Amino acid sequence: MLHIKPGLFAALALGLSATFAQAETKMPFALDWKFEGPSAPYFLAVDEGFYGNAGLDVEIAEGKGSLDAIPKVATGAYPVGFADINSLMKFLDQNPGAPVTAVMMVYDKPPFAVVGRKSLGVNEPKDLEGKVLGAPPPDGAWAQFPIFAKETGLDMDKIKVEPVGFPTREPMLAEGKVDAVTGFSFSSTLNLKRLGVAMDDQSVLLMADYGVALYGNAIIVNTDYAKAHPEEITGFIKATAEGWKAAIADPGKAVDSLLKRNPAADKALETERLQMAIDANVLTDYVKANGMGGIDADRMATAIEQTKTVYEFQNAPDAAAYFDSEYLPDAADLKID
Repeated sequence: MLHIKPGLFAALALGLSATFAQAETKMPFALDWKFEGPSAPYFLAVDEGFYGNAGLDVEIAEGKGSLDAIPKVATGAYPVGFADINSLMKFLDQNPGAPVTAVMMVYDKPPFAVVGRKSLGVNEPKDLEGKVLGAPPPDGAWAQFPIFAKETGLDMDKIKVEPVGFPTREPMLAEGKVDAVTGFSFSSTLNLKRLGVAMDDQSVLLMADYGVALYGNAIIVNTDYAKAHPEEITGFIKATAEGWKAAIADPGKAVDSLLKRNPAADKALETERLQMAIDANVLTDYVKANGMGGIDADRMATAIEQTKTVYEFQNAPDAAAYFDSEYLPDAADLKID
């Protein structure tokens, strides 16, 4: 009979666990913004082992705006990121052949918005004429504002645009130094609420409700990395969808995962922010019917045409360069019941 000392079992177990740990592929993930409610599904996917089940060790880094993750992924510093697909279009036009594309749509209805205060006379788009609009230059919503203006018949010459920083955007509106701001609906509204501006004093003009057909933020990949690691990218997308499905089922649990990384966050506020993103941007009628992750070719064509009215492409726009569906998992993995 073979006798093995108990200590040897422990050593073998440690060796095996180390082997399995090493088997996980490191997958740094660059977000667009800070650790707030809408980023909770990714942390939940980490904590629930969805990424781990796909053989991935995902470390999430916060960002500084809608454009932030694109160069990080294009340079290969991060294999995956989260960014505004419209900003990606312009980046690829200015950097043709850059190894970056979108592979999973998350914000089927973009949160681009103009948020104003009714007490300052902003109730509808036309009210912006003669007013001061605070807009951070790198803001994704500001980048799409010319399309919103065109669709609503606004005279841009009658709007005073004040360049503001992200940290000062909502405080300036709360103090009445600007009459409205551009931003993501779920970010600006709840930041204003935290600053004491009542929700019934806020006018939220969601650009998608005023003829803007654009898509929003998507998972983007470094295409060189994706071609070399297709199974890992598909696994990442599948696990991300699992994270969103779990967050939709229990937003509070998802925010608990967020709070582990951002203890200073307010649970109630971030849960409300996540729920707003789910209701208005993620769980749309299209997603309920088709599952999350994909795009509609006709709508994408319309979005490109709208972009052409306010941005002069240096090269002929090509939808295939902006979104690649080949890494999406089976439809059943993307379906949200």
